Amino acid sequence: MKSKVLTVLSVLFGLFMVNSGLNKFLHYMPMPEMSADVMAVFGAYMTVEWLMPLVALAEIVGGILFAVPKTRALGAVVVFPVMVGILAHHLYYDLPGIVVGLVLFAINVWVLVEYRDRYLPMVRAPRSEPAL
Repeated sequence: MKSKVLTVLSVLFGLFMVNSGLNKFLHYMPMPEMSADVMAVFGAYMTVEWLMPLVALAEIVGGILFAVPKTRALGAVVVFPVMVGILAHHLYYDLPGIVVGLVLFAINVWVLVEYRDRYLPMVRAPRSEPAL
């Protein structure tokens, strides 16, 4: 049962991330009302021309990887920095809107924990070779 719930949430998470990334390129969803502070931050982001396309690409690629069970562990790692940025943004500029970000972050962390055995080889110290 737990794996089915995780699969459904992962597919929904992946679709959400792909949609968010595509919207950064195609602008098909209306922008919500934003305060002057948030508008200034987004204006600053836009001065770095490659930043938003990079985030959008990470969301699209990570979302696709996240939705596919075989590549879900990699997708969780690709999307994690984007999720940290989303949470940081909401903590500083839009605290009432943080609920969706926290739910998505929780799903991402759940996947990272479920697939932790795939990450262990990256963080384990290599066995030392005997000295000659």
